[in-house]
Amino acid sequence: MEHGETAHRVPPLNCYHLFNMTYTVFIQNNNNFHTFAQPVALIFSSFTYSDPLLTFSLKSRTKIQKNMRTNLHLLLLLSLAFYLSFSNGTQLLIVNNCKESIWPGILGTAGHETPNNGGFHLKIGQQVVIELPNLWSGRIWGRQGCCFDENGKGSCQTGDCSGLLHCSGAGGIPPATLVEMTLGTSNNPQHYYDVSLVDGFNIPVAMIPIGGSAGCGVAACEADLNECCPAYLAIKCKGKVVGCKSACLATNDPIYCCTGEFASKNTCKPTAFSRLFKTICPRSYSYAFDESTGLKSCKAPRYLITFCPPT
Repeated sequence: MEHGETAHRVPPLNCYHLFNMTYTVFIQNNNNFHTFAQPVALIFSSFTYSDPLLTFSLKSRTKIQKNMRTNLHLLLLLSLAFYLSFSNGTQLLIVNNCKESIWPGILGTAGHETPNNGGFHLKIGQQVVIELPNLWSGRIWGRQGCCFDENGKGSCQTGDCSGLLHCSGAGGIPPATLVEMTLGTSNNPQHYYDVSLVDGFNIPVAMIPIGGSAGCGVAACEADLNECCPAYLAIKCKGKVVGCKSACLATNDPIYCCTGEFASKNTCKPTAFSRLFKTICPRSYSYAFDESTGLKSCKAPRYLITFCPPT
């Protein structure tokens, strides 16, 4: 396949994606060195779909890259985190590694507080540490293309929350990549989290536990799915694809939304569209009952959430 824009009517569709990702961080704490390394993950996939809903407009991309350098601001941030005073809750270290500003939104689930007034601005390369109480549950998402006045009122191209800088209890308008988490319950101290594409995609993001026990999972969608979004589901701004709807959001069809007669694990199965997302982002939560591979668990004191993680 030649580089450039290639339109496909399924069947068939052949996409090839090759991503090579490395995270390696060395942290000194109390005269001891700790190593947190995410080994190279290699994904090479070819897939063919025959779903009449989907018309794909694909910009092919093949990238073979070994990232041998450590991002300096991540290293400094992680080093700082180990010297921060310990709390009874959990720390979230949120980093903007994108090439443009983003505006993270935060929403606590019912009965849980919403920190940072529900949203804030992160410039390129900027990071922030958020302290969460024990047993917190909620979601974080990235907003892009935002413009707010001095009163915090305005709008965003994607992920907008009632036109406010501080979402203050309002959720983001899909499509938006969601980082969802439940940091323990009264009956279970284990943390559960995922990067969900159920409401579509707008910005790549990863959630990585720091200091957890062996076997902790990484939840992520590092790839830019906007480059391989079906034309029927694409959200565009000034001719550029800035978001990709889920099939449920676009059609409200029970077979895609896992509602009605499809509202159970036995009847709701992956569709061609969710398989597309899952193939490109295998560590994401791709449809309503994707617990087996999409839901991660850990018990860590802090988590690194990176928008546009290095690839």
